[in-house]
Amino acid sequence: MSTFVAQQTDGLILSTFPGNAFAVQSTVTARTEHLNALLLALKPPLSPDTLRDTVEGLQRLESETDGAEDAAIRIAVLGRLTVGVYAQALSAYLEQASEAEAEAEWWSDIERSRLDAARYLLQTLPVRLASLARTVVHTIRSESHSLSTRQVTPSSVLHTLRSLAHSASPLRPNLLTTSLFPHLHTDPHLLTSLSLPLPTSVSTASLRTTLTTWLHTILHTLTLPISLTHQECTLKRQQLDKIRNEKAERLGALSGMRPQLEKALKDGDEAELTSFVTAMQSLVVPTASPSAQALAASLSTLTAYTPAPVPAALRRPPRLTLLWPRLVLGPPLALFAVRRLYASRASLTELAGQAADTLRGFWQGWVLEPVRDIVRTVRAGGEGGVIVRKEGVEADLQSLERMVVALARDKLGYGAQQLDALAGKVRVGDLTPVMEIYEEDIKSPIRSAVAGTLVRSLFVQVQKAKVDIDQALSGIDKLLKSQELTFAFVGVAPALAVVYGAAGALLRVWTGGRGRGRFGGAQRRAGVLGDVRRVERLLIFQPKGASARPDGEGQEIPPLTTGLLLLSLTRLRRYAETHLPRGSRLREGFLEDVRDLEDPLLGRREKLRVVERMWRCWGGLLGWGEVSA
Repeated sequence: MSTFVAQQTDGLILSTFPGNAFAVQSTVTARTEHLNALLLALKPPLSPDTLRDTVEGLQRLESETDGAEDAAIRIAVLGRLTVGVYAQALSAYLEQASEAEAEAEWWSDIERSRLDAARYLLQTLPVRLASLARTVVHTIRSESHSLSTRQVTPSSVLHTLRSLAHSASPLRPNLLTTSLFPHLHTDPHLLTSLSLPLPTSVSTASLRTTLTTWLHTILHTLTLPISLTHQECTLKRQQLDKIRNEKAERLGALSGMRPQLEKALKDGDEAELTSFVTAMQSLVVPTASPSAQALAASLSTLTAYTPAPVPAALRRPPRLTLLWPRLVLGPPLALFAVRRLYASRASLTELAGQAADTLRGFWQGWVLEPVRDIVRTVRAGGEGGVIVRKEGVEADLQSLERMVVALARDKLGYGAQQLDALAGKVRVGDLTPVMEIYEEDIKSPIRSAVAGTLVRSLFVQVQKAKVDIDQALSGIDKLLKSQELTFAFVGVAPALAVVYGAAGALLRVWTGGRGRGRFGGAQRRAGVLGDVRRVERLLIFQPKGASARPDGEGQEIPPLTTGLLLLSLTRLRRYAETHLPRGSRLREGFLEDVRDLEDPLLGRREKLRVVERMWRCWGGLLGWGEVSA
């Protein structure tokens, strides 16, 4: 029994009890004990066997008279039986309508693509050939009256096939075609829709037109089996849609009867229960004519009735039929692939080794080593790997200071205060006194080089250039150190992006085929999106055959629409119970919205607002926008 049926009926069963059943009675008869036993046995969930046994036990007590206490217990038993039969009918029609819808969706998936139709034709080819063989054998037997009087030879079989391929009317399919495509038995007119138009006269048709017609005829002949298979899938899907609508309409009508049942149980009136059971019997058992049967007899009729299941001819083929091409072609192809792989084992081993070396080199050189460099950089704190040490820069600057001070003292005769001031200027890069000495020496370079201070001035400028270079390199070093982490992350980012993309692709391959992932995976969330869209569409537009107002503004939802809504809501409930986190607010809120949509007391406008709330609350969280895109 589904959760929807349990929620609709369990509360009604538990709320049905006799008001004075637990009062102190002067005498307790065997009938009272039997009724109490029947009442206590009716606890949810109620199985069909329990309902039948209880109805039979209650019918055996109908001939005996009862007192006030027994009457109250009897009404409670009848009420619980009514709820149980009501739950059984709801469950049966819900299961059968869901089955018909699932089968119709399977045929619809094949119907969407001619390639799928061709694959289905291949899968069912043995079944079709077996049907053709039975037709041939039956024809031979009917012509020869017995197989013993006429030997079955290839010529006789060929003659039978020719006779089967002959059609008395060009508008009707022959026995050969109907044996391969059984749907033409009941709908022979479908073949005429695929027939080619009559060819034009040879005298009036040009050569190009004749060639085009000839090619079109060949193409039509080759694709005719696929077209007939596509027609077969379409016809089965339409028949299943019709069955689903019939079951859904009765399901919707039964769901709408719950307030009447609740009122009858609350009042404890046997007449109201009888009226409800009579209405349900006329709905569930269409062949039953209304009669003044006793309530127990009507309940007995309902417990014994089982709705007609989906015909086996409209269901999808057995799994073995669908898998036989893989079972037949798979082993030879696998053996061929294994042989080719074994023959190329040397090159494949070399290729695998190269691939492993490439992956190992990529992982070591482009992922692990850059990450280790980042860790070392963070640990060193910017002190390691400098271009110029600040001690070296300071030593060069002090050497320059001493050279300038010595030159000024020897050449210019500076005192202590002047030398201290000159040393301060040297630290900020001002060598004006030295440059003045150089300017004087350059006027007589040979004499100054031999007996003057030209050489000392040149060495001072060389030292000054060295200090400037050290200071420039120190600035560059500081700039690089300030961006060292940035450069390290930029270097490792492409490799991490490749690893992330490859890991995500492998994860999708691993989880996508099993329908797992967050909230059931993208495929299941797409199915939920389709169900929510269908619920909204059913609330806006009436399906064909639903009794609704012409303007579509009626608040009352017809039974067919209600039944189709319940089918979609059943799938939504199953998704929430299976794939949403147990005990989470997401799951509880989602199921609460589903229960609101299942409530028969809410009108169309209120349910549309519930759907809007679902889009607003769960659309972003479940990724419906991403799935639909």
